[in-house]
Parts: sequence; structure tokens; C-alpha cells
Amino acid sequence: MPTTQKTLMFLGSFLTSLGAVVVICSILATQAWITSTITFTDSISNGSVTITYGLFRGRSVQELDHGLQELDKNFDVLGTLSNSSPKSLHIATVVFLVLSLFTSLLSSMSTLHNSISNPYQTILGPVGLYVWNGLSATCVFLTMVLFVGNAESNHLSEELSQRLYPDMVLSGAAHTYGYSFWLILLVILLNIVTVVIIIFYQKARYKQKQEQRKPMEYAPRDGILF
Repeated sequence: MPTTQKTLMFLGSFLTSLGAVVVICSILATQAWITSTITFTDSISNGSVTITYGLFRGRSVQELDHGLQELDKNFDVLGTLSNSSPKSLHIATVVFLVLSLFTSLLSSMSTLHNSISNPYQTILGPVGLYVWNGLSATCVFLTMVLFVGNAESNHLSEELSQRLYPDMVLSGAAHTYGYSFWLILLVILLNIVTVVIIIFYQKARYKQKQEQRKPMEYAPRDGILF
């Protein structure tokens, strides 16, 4: 059976790992990744389109200076995009976020297992936890980089707007990243906290072992023989 210290520390790391899982699920489920305001002109009017979307769903609102305004539109992100570079990068963004969710789930299961037992396999112990949390943080960071690159360099929002309103001519765009996007930083923070807790546990365990050896080192040799 694990010691009380180990149980408490690994339960703490279990809570941070579980927190990362919950946050990633929220990121996947919400639509507030980015809000883009795109100015445009067409044959009869000019104005702007504001689209807010996440990885799967979004909503667009058209505002005209004059002319007949279209109704608000709800759209499916992947269904709206054509088979192009923005769609490929968007799929890669989703894949990396799902991988981060999977590795965070493995981390939470491993920490819970360590809090109630003493696994001998390396992958189930602290080394495995370093691996899972490192992979989770890396995958979620790549998610962040890919999404920003797709929005800024591949003009993801402009591509969506062009598909939703085929007749308009784009003249500019401004992007604001929402809370769903910035929650990625919280996931990385939770991964770091999990690793830090495990490091503190290993240091405390090493110190305890060193203290247990000291009585043997300073014991008389005759006493050791007997």
C-alpha cells in the first residue's frame, strides 16, 4: 500500500489531470475560439460580417450600411470549408486537441492508480506521468499554433465568409480570439502543475531514503556484523 504522503500528492496530481480533461472538453464543445469582423462590398451594398466560431460550429451576423440584410446564419465549419489548405489545417488542429485529451485522460488514470497502489512498471509510475503530460502539453500547444496560423496566414475566417456569402468582395478583416482559445493556456498550466507535484514527491521520497540510510552509515561496525 502507498504511504499517506504518496496518496495525497498523487490525488492532487489526479485532480489537476482531471481538470485538464474537463477544460479540453470545454474547448472542444464551445464556439468562442475566434470572432472575425470582415468588411466587404458587393454590387448593391457594403458593410461587414461578424463570424464567431469554434472547431465545429459557428454563427455569422451581417451588418449593412445600406441594402437588404440577410438573416443570421449558423454553420458547420468543416462542412462549409472546401477541400483546401485551411480545411486540412483545421482538421489537424482538431486531431492534436483530441490527442491532448487522450493523453490527459491517461495521465489522470495513472495518477489515480498510483494513489492507491505501487506499480512496478515504469510507464505506470512517475516516468509515464512525465510522458503523458509532456505529450498533452505539446499537442495542445500545437493546436494553438495551427489555429492561429490557419486564421492569420491561411485566412480561415475569410474563407468561411466567402463560402457563406459568395457574392461579396472582401476588403479587410480583424480577428479577436475568444475564451475557448485562451483556455488552452490553462491546459498547459495544469499539465505543468501535475509534473511539478510528481517532482516534489520524488524529491521527498529520495530525501526519506537518504535519511533511512544514515543510521546504517554511522552505526558501529561490530553492531552491523551482529
